[in-house]
Amino acid sequence: MATVDMIKYCLDSIRQISDDIKDAIVYLDAGSTESFQFIGAFPLFMQLGARAVCSLENMSTLDRVVDWNTTFDPARRIVVITACLLSDAHRYILRCLSKLQTVHHCVIFTSISEAAHSAYPDSPLGPDAFREYESLLLQDYEEHIKKCPTISREPGSSEFRESTVPEEEGWSQLASIEDDVSSFDDSSNTRVSYKDDSIGHSEDAGQKLIVFVHHFPLILCPFSPRVFVLPSEGSVAEACLSTEHENSISFGLPPLSTGTPADADDICPGATLTAQFIYHLALKMDLKLEIFSLGDFSKTVGKLVTDMSSLYDVGRRKRSAGLLLIDRTLDLLTPCCHGDSLVDRIFSSLPRRQRTTSLNHMKGSQSQLKKGPVKLERAPLDVQIPLENIIREEDSINSNFQLLESIEAFLHGWNTADLDTKVVELVKFSDRLKEDNSLQHSESDILHGSFVSAEKIDGTSYLEAILERRTKDGAILIKKWLQESLRQEKISVDAKIRPGFASKSELQTLAKALAKRQSSLVKNKGIIQLSAATLHALDELHSASYDAFSSAEKILHVNAGDTSQSLAAQISDLINKSAFVGSQAPKHNKMDASPVLVSLQDALLLTIIGYILAGENFPTSGSSGPFSWQEEHFMKEAIVDAVLENPAMAKLKFLQGLSEELESNLNKMKLNEKKEGPSDHLDDVDFDDDQWDSWGDEDADKDTSKEQVYSDVQLKLELRDRVDNLFKFLHKLSSSKGNTHLREGTTYNDDTYSSKTLLYKLLTRVLRKYDIPGLEYHSSTVGRLFKSGFGRFGLGQAKPSLADHNVILVFVIGGINGLEVREAQEALMESGRPDIELIIGGTTFLTPNDMRELLLGDSSCI
Repeated sequence: MATVDMIKYCLDSIRQISDDIKDAIVYLDAGSTESFQFIGAFPLFMQLGARAVCSLENMSTLDRVVDWNTTFDPARRIVVITACLLSDAHRYILRCLSKLQTVHHCVIFTSISEAAHSAYPDSPLGPDAFREYESLLLQDYEEHIKKCPTISREPGSSEFRESTVPEEEGWSQLASIEDDVSSFDDSSNTRVSYKDDSIGHSEDAGQKLIVFVHHFPLILCPFSPRVFVLPSEGSVAEACLSTEHENSISFGLPPLSTGTPADADDICPGATLTAQFIYHLALKMDLKLEIFSLGDFSKTVGKLVTDMSSLYDVGRRKRSAGLLLIDRTLDLLTPCCHGDSLVDRIFSSLPRRQRTTSLNHMKGSQSQLKKGPVKLERAPLDVQIPLENIIREEDSINSNFQLLESIEAFLHGWNTADLDTKVVELVKFSDRLKEDNSLQHSESDILHGSFVSAEKIDGTSYLEAILERRTKDGAILIKKWLQESLRQEKISVDAKIRPGFASKSELQTLAKALAKRQSSLVKNKGIIQLSAATLHALDELHSASYDAFSSAEKILHVNAGDTSQSLAAQISDLINKSAFVGSQAPKHNKMDASPVLVSLQDALLLTIIGYILAGENFPTSGSSGPFSWQEEHFMKEAIVDAVLENPAMAKLKFLQGLSEELESNLNKMKLNEKKEGPSDHLDDVDFDDDQWDSWGDEDADKDTSKEQVYSDVQLKLELRDRVDNLFKFLHKLSSSKGNTHLREGTTYNDDTYSSKTLLYKLLTRVLRKYDIPGLEYHSSTVGRLFKSGFGRFGLGQAKPSLADHNVILVFVIGGINGLEVREAQEALMESGRPDIELIIGGTTFLTPNDMRELLLGDSSCI
């Protein structure tokens, strides 16, 4: 039986649209670019005959002249692949069509199904969304052509005129022309176009634009053949998972579970889009799902997926699989902590690509805005791996001369007549490279890599292997890969390499030796990029901070097993340290080289961890919180002092609107300190008659400072109110039962099991066929028939179990991290079931910084 391979499914889905890709310019939006980058799909597009692969949001009129297949004919076909709703991609598609005047054939692939488009709030598209959008796009395009009469669409025209489409133009007008869609001829099997000219007769000057829209569901980011998340700038990941109500903690996370799933009228867009994605993913993988859910939000999504199933789907010959949906809010502790995972370290330390698009222009209805934002801004998964320390030789400009030689060769092939002039300019440029170090730095900034999950060595996927490794084990594995690659390339290394532990210097030496030859650099780019990412994560600047967090979290765990007083004291101490170090930082030119927990954001993240631990170890009834009034008072005062001492570190949602007041208050405090001077006592002064003349001015001084003193009092009162709201939010987090109900009645009482993630505990119990409190099974169509009819004759079904399936798909709604994936694989190995294929997916990949933004940033429901 064939094994499950998410990367293979994604690549095969691209091959299925090869007829559309051939001889076309392929435009990818940010979400699909992120997805295809992980699976290494760009060479496949070239193999399928694409002229070029370009960015949809950053399209240029020069895209029309780029042609990797050397046909040099004007581009007449474009393919747009988007991970967003058509409403979000519309203005980019319209701008693309308006700038490429020779294009007559446009095919749009979206990962959002027709049903999801019609169910999305404020969408003007109905059940036949794709055909409606084809008509609406053509109408918008025609209106734009009328506004810009200078545009020439004649295929043979050599004149190049650029036209622009304002960002607000296009989709905003669709609502007013929605009624015109009724004039669309549904009985016709052909798509709408200006004329019935065939695309094959492009030489006809009268040919007009033809548009097709199709569903392309497999746009996801696989870290390995069996681990995936959704694109950060795709509509499914950006959709809100919660509306603003008492059980919500963040718009990017499901609400806290109370045992009562949302009503049909209260289902948020994130639930609908997630259910549609999972349903169509199962269809593409040819799986028949038995659905289980844990958590209120997951139950809602499971019901939606079940309702989408039909007798036709059940009757088809498909491979049976179990689907387990889990709410992220059942285990908030795991993604907040800095676990022992190499992948988590890498994603926490490496810089991310800036978002391609901003969501500020996207607006919903007034009713929707009252419930929360329409979309979220997820951190891009595309990390930037610094390669300059490996690819470039230090204190050498040989790479610059290689760059010059490459440019010279390009210019020689481009224009022979101007070659002599260009060479003179290159010589001048080389002189500047020798003298100006800034040019070298700016060039090195371009040297960035990124992860590709399809890269392998001896059949082993790089990312898949390190996902299952701790930090130390992962570094040793990368060292072995480098040594094996050097052996295959027959490259010797002069330095002495010790067996066992992989040091930073050894990894850098091996990676530099492998990257020294251009041929081996290209051939082994996957392991070289992974080595550079590991070196960056293990650098003292990043590893010390990560280790400090990990140590502080371990101390909180120990104190949580003791008393609430010791845990509260530890939290207060962390906050006080952030206030002290933050206040001392401006007095020095730079911070100490060894990173410490200095920022208030860091201390608040640890406070959240402490409150979650307190809720699990010191449960209380009501909303009073797990700590006493006095213990909590000390923590509140510590936060107030920390904010007053360093307001620049407190750009959090619960402090929005106070930044200017806090900054001015800090400046005033510094000014008063300077006026008072170093002495804290009054010197003896001989009073004379002259001083009595100014005695009466004291009242005037009091009057001028009275308003300022009152303002300071108001600021502190307002700040205390904000901090009170923060602690009400912390009470909500601590009162969430989370995964504590799994501890009740469990056969595992050792500390090792209790410290494991929720995913490990669930899979351990599932594979041993133990009962799981709160787990709900969603009956399939056949199951409902047995329950309603055949069960009367003694033919009822036995209670189903996830362990009965050889394929188990676990999807965590809200996101996953590397530690969970590693421990899930451990649970599978410990079960002794090698026949089970475990697939793990999530809304996004979470780091502790991401959780801090979700719980305390703009998307928080604080």
